[in-house]
Amino acid sequence: MATDYDAPRKTDDELGEDSIEELKSRRVDKGASTVDVDEADLAESLELPGADLSGEELSVRVLPRQADEFTCSSCFLVHHRSQLASEKNGQFICRDCA
Repeated sequence: MATDYDAPRKTDDELGEDSIEELKSRRVDKGASTVDVDEADLAESLELPGADLSGEELSVRVLPRQADEFTCSSCFLVHHRSQLASEKNGQFICRDCA
């Protein structure tokens, strides 16, 4: 961007006035762009930790443990054989629990 060095320069007072006017115009622009959100709509989408879920049904397909998997005797999660850390007396321990 080219600068015109022959143009009259503004004083500090004039610079301060310009910046205040710019700030005011920015504030007005930001206020116009806000979205009005109804708080009741937000509250309906939230679920509380102690909510009663007794009427809800889950549909999850459960697969039996595969040949290349094991159940950790500490956390009781099913892991792939690559996660096996140790085995003692038939008790498998995963890397996370080891």
